[in-house]
Amino acid sequence: MPDFSELKQRQAAAWSAGAFEVVAVTLYDMHAALVEALAPKPGEEWLDVGSGAGNLSELAAGAGAHVTGIDLSPRLVEVAQARAEAGGYHIHYRVGDAENLDVGDASMDVVVSSVGMIFAPDHAAVARELARVVRPGGRLGFSAWTPEGTVGDMFRALAPYQPPPPPGAGAPVQWGSEEYVRELLGADFDLNVERRISRWEDESVDVAWGTFSTSFGPVVMLLQRLEPEQREEFRRTMVDHMSKGVRPDGTVADDREYLLVTGVRR
Repeated sequence: MPDFSELKQRQAAAWSAGAFEVVAVTLYDMHAALVEALAPKPGEEWLDVGSGAGNLSELAAGAGAHVTGIDLSPRLVEVAQARAEAGGYHIHYRVGDAENLDVGDASMDVVVSSVGMIFAPDHAAVARELARVVRPGGRLGFSAWTPEGTVGDMFRALAPYQPPPPPGAGAPVQWGSEEYVRELLGADFDLNVERRISRWEDESVDVAWGTFSTSFGPVVMLLQRLEPEQREEFRRTMVDHMSKGVRPDGTVADDREYLLVTGVRR
């Protein structure tokens, strides 16, 4: 079995490097779509895998679910805890790994993940953990960026500037392929897969780059590591990518395609 411990340490540091909570608000429509599809019931036990700043967990908790949030980033766990306390939400957050969930077998009514678990490198291990922790008749829901969508394009633009992944590590956008999802999860879940759009908008490309370069942790860390010449080349690459969505009034929009996957545990 491949050892991804070093990669996960880098991932934890990367997602802690910026104020992802600023970026997370752009995913609200995706969070809301997942919660609507999974229809929380008061008293249900929910597990949010890759809970980030806690935005989705709060929606579920607000509907009466008992929510536990797990994330690889210690900083984001602290941010989510502070948000829950400020908002009056009773959510239990802790640092954890999607490939080795620290919860009991068949202990969850619902497991959810909004473009979170997709970044774990061992996809087969993630799939095994999802099947293990959801009770028979329980529900699964997650979102994943598609390879064909604009976020898939962005990941490909980022790749030349990043260290190569270790052998055997899965790519996040693989979860955005229906065939791949059914191969990993179809034996344990009755699945429903839909293509959806999450719209992101900003007032200009310059403002968007300013937010992205200072708040999206993996990019913050990458910019710190690159030499000045590479840093400027990378900035141009990302600005060119964002500029594809510029509208006549100078504002920018991106219709980001993703899969919304729901399932019932057999």
